[in-house]
Amino acid sequence: MKILVTDGMDKDAISTLRTKGHEVIEQFYEIDQLNEKIKNIDVIIVRSATKIRKNTIDSALSTKKLKMVIRGGVGIDNIDYEYARSKGIIVNNTPKASSAAVAELALSHMFSLARFIGIANATMREGQWNKKEYKGIELNNKTLGLIGFGRIAKELAKRANALGMKVIYNDILGENNQYKQYKYVELDQLLKTSDFISMHIPADPSKGPFIDKEKINKMKDGVYFINTSRGALVDELALLDGLNSNKLGGAGLDVFMEEPTKNSELINHAKVSVTPHIGASTKEAQKRIGEEIVNIIESMEE
Repeated sequence: MKILVTDGMDKDAISTLRTKGHEVIEQFYEIDQLNEKIKNIDVIIVRSATKIRKNTIDSALSTKKLKMVIRGGVGIDNIDYEYARSKGIIVNNTPKASSAAVAELALSHMFSLARFIGIANATMREGQWNKKEYKGIELNNKTLGLIGFGRIAKELAKRANALGMKVIYNDILGENNQYKQYKYVELDQLLKTSDFISMHIPADPSKGPFIDKEKINKMKDGVYFINTSRGALVDELALLDGLNSNKLGGAGLDVFMEEPTKNSELINHAKVSVTPHIGASTKEAQKRIGEEIVNIIESMEE
């Protein structure tokens, strides 16, 4: 098959696909070029940068060659997957491969905020020695509230529990009886009682931001907010207001409403720890994602 990889992929996985006789093209295309290129592709593999929307799917349908779209990662919100599937195109993701990597990044942001690691790095490089200003907190005995309780949230819960944190969660599916060590609570209770809140739900652009001014006002004073899920989940203006009013103790962000983000006020805020959407960007996760993609393609051929 002819396979297009638009946003990068593990080299070993690409080598494996080529060894199996597939033609693999590694190239990012802007939308107009992609809409032409996809007409001659059997499988397209994307990450976050490439969006597969209705017009691109319609271009593929003009030749009926495209069989599958694979998202190398957890979410598939950058793909109009319901429309694609309605036209007989298979849409898959790799939900298992990057869970540990994203969970560890979320935990890293928690440590960064609790101990002023991000801002201390910046100010020390400017020649400042703000030792007395950076009196942090310990994660031990603090409450971590997880909004959503999927694979990544479970990995984060396991690590937080090992650090002595109390873990509570809210999920659209309700209580998960397999995880009695963590407590299911209603969303309002989670917002009011958590010292740290971490987002782990998919975004639905049609509904607008999940975290808005109203929900921020319900949060415990001084809460630390973490988002390694999707930028569209959070109203960034409301988040800035919460930081500036000291309602929020800090925010750890890996994702943004627009990427690359142009929100300089947010990313330069003294109480914000930021990374450029690197949740799954570990050598181990990318290797696992590549292996999972190869398995998906092999299963399609059987």
